[in-house]
Amino acid sequence: MNKLYIGNVSEEASAEDLETIFEQWKIPHSSPFLVKTGYAFVDCPDEKIAMMAIDILSGKVELHGKLLEVEHSVPKRQRSCKLQIRNIPPHLQWEVLDGMLAQYGTVENCEQVNTDTDTAVVNVRYGAKDQARQAMEKLNGFLMENFALKVSYIPDETAAAAATPPLGGGKRVSVPRGPTRSGSPGLGARPKLQSDVPLRILVPTQFVGAIIGKEGATIRNVTKQTHSKIDIHRKENAGAAEKPITVHSTPEGCSNACRTIMEIMQKEALDTKFTEEIPLKILAHNNFVGRLIGKEGRNLKKIEVDTETKITISPLQDLTLYNLERTITVKGSIEACSRAEEEVMKKVRESYENDVAAMNLQSNLIPGLNLNALGLFPGGAPGMGPSMGHNAPPPGAQGGYSSFGGQGQPESETVHLFIPALAVGAIIGKQGQHIKQLSRYAGASIKISADEVSVVDANQVAPPEGMDTKQRMVIIAGPPEAQFKAQGRIFGKLKEENFFGPKEEVKLEAHIKVPSFAAGRVIGKGGKTVNELQNLTSAEVVVPRDQTPDENDQVIVKITGHFYASQLAQRKIQEILSQVRRQQQPKPSPRGEGPPLARPSRK
Repeated sequence: MNKLYIGNVSEEASAEDLETIFEQWKIPHSSPFLVKTGYAFVDCPDEKIAMMAIDILSGKVELHGKLLEVEHSVPKRQRSCKLQIRNIPPHLQWEVLDGMLAQYGTVENCEQVNTDTDTAVVNVRYGAKDQARQAMEKLNGFLMENFALKVSYIPDETAAAAATPPLGGGKRVSVPRGPTRSGSPGLGARPKLQSDVPLRILVPTQFVGAIIGKEGATIRNVTKQTHSKIDIHRKENAGAAEKPITVHSTPEGCSNACRTIMEIMQKEALDTKFTEEIPLKILAHNNFVGRLIGKEGRNLKKIEVDTETKITISPLQDLTLYNLERTITVKGSIEACSRAEEEVMKKVRESYENDVAAMNLQSNLIPGLNLNALGLFPGGAPGMGPSMGHNAPPPGAQGGYSSFGGQGQPESETVHLFIPALAVGAIIGKQGQHIKQLSRYAGASIKISADEVSVVDANQVAPPEGMDTKQRMVIIAGPPEAQFKAQGRIFGKLKEENFFGPKEEVKLEAHIKVPSFAAGRVIGKGGKTVNELQNLTSAEVVVPRDQTPDENDQVIVKITGHFYASQLAQRKIQEILSQVRRQQQPKPSPRGEGPPLARPSRK
C-alpha cells in the first residue's frame, strides 16, 4: 500500500507543485508524480511513509486554493471488502469499535496498524462488498468524541487474487479476528488473559471440606495447577445443601479447575460411600440462557448429543429480583460433563461479549445513558451472579439518578413497537412468563394490543376476527433505560427465534407521540432536522403529513431501523422535545422568588 492517490487537484497544478509540497513537509517519494486532470498518483518508499503523507496532507494542505485529498491508490478490482479507518479516538475501547463496525455486516478481520500518529488506525475486512461500501458511506466523516473518522478502501489481496492468479512473491497474511480484545486501539491491543465471565458452579455442602483440604492445601494446589482464582462461598446461604464456587481464569483454566473439583468430589464420595449421582451444576445469568437453549432447544440439544450428557435448566419461576441466575444441571461422566461445561460456557461468554459490545456502543451513541442502572450483570462485576455483591440495586430498580441531564427520577416515555403477529407467542411466553419476566427485568410496563385501540391482557394471543394479522403493537412505558432494556430484548428475541433470516437485520417500526406544535421542530425547516436525524442514526424517520392530532393534541413520529438506529433516533427526538418544553417554561424573575416586591411609596 505504498501508492497514493491525490484528489481534488487544481487544473493549474503541476508535478513540480506537488513535489514542492512533499519536500516542504519532508515526505519522501520513490517515483515521479503522475498528474492527470483533477488528480495525481505517486509512489512512497514504504507503507509507513504513505500513511504519514495521508495524515499530514489529506484535507489539511491547499494547492492553488483547493484542499488536497490523499489516500491509498486502490485499483477497482481490489476495491472489495477491505477498509482502513483512521483518526480513531486513542482511548476508544475495542468493544465499542467492534460493536460500531458490526452494525454494517460481518467483520471477518479487524487489526490495528502501527503508526506515529496520536490517533489509532485499523484495517477492517467485511464479509461482503455491499457491507464494506455501506460502512464506508456511513463512517467516513462520522464524528466520534470530536474525532472525524476517515475511511478509505485499501487493496484487497483476496479480491485481486480471485481476479488475477498471483505471479509469485510474498503476500501479506491477515491475523484471524479472534475474540473481542480489551484495552483501546490507541494503546495497542492487549491479549485477554482472563475471561470477563467467571465460571460459577454449585457443589454439595458435604464436599466443601474436601475441596478446601487440610489448612486449604487442596484448593491452593488446584489454584496453582489451573492458574485460577477460586472463591468458595462457604458463608452464603447458611444451612443450604449446596454452596456456590466462583472460578476466575481463562476459559481453559476455568474448565481445568471444574474438572479437578469434580474429580475431588468423586473421590470423596467413594471414600465416604456416598452413592448418589453428583451432577455438575453451572450457574448462569438468565439473560444468557435463552441464547444457550436456542430456538426449540436446538443449541442445548446439540450440546447434549455432542457431549453425551443430559442437561436440564431450572425454571423461570425460581428467579427473584435479587437472584437472576439459572441452574444448569449436567449429568454424565466426568469427561462428558467437562466437555459440556466448555460448550455451555462458550455460549454464555459469546452472549456476554455481544451484550457488552452493544452496551458500550449504545453508551457512546447516546450521551447520558445510565448503563449502571441497566442491571444486566448484578453484583457490580461483569458476569458475576448476585451473590457476589449485595449492595447492587435490583435490576429494573430506578434509583435517584439523573437521566439525560435531568434531575432525580427520569420521565416515563411510551413507545409503540410493531412486531410480526406470529412472534406474539414468543414474546408472551408460556402462560405469560416471558413478558412478565421481561417487564420485571426492564422496569417497564409492557402490553400487547389486540387492535389499534384497545389493550388486552398480555396472555391473549389471538387477535379479533377481521384484524390485519401481519403486525401487532407492543406498548412499552418506562424511562429511557427501561425502554433500552425492553426494546433490546424484544429485538433479540425475534432474532433468536428466527423470525428474521440468519443474514437479515432485525428492523422494526416504532411510534412515539409528540405534541402537534412540536412536530415542526422534529421536521425542521425544509425537512432539514429530520434529514439530519436520518443521516446520523441510519434510521428512517417520518412525520406523516396531514395528521389529525388525537384527543391529547399529539401526532405520531414513525421510526424504522435496527435496534441501535431506532434507539438513537428516539433519544434525539426526545432531546428536541425537551428543548421545546424548556423554551415554553416561563422564565424565572431576576430574584428567582416570584414577582418583584412593590416599592413603598414615598410621601
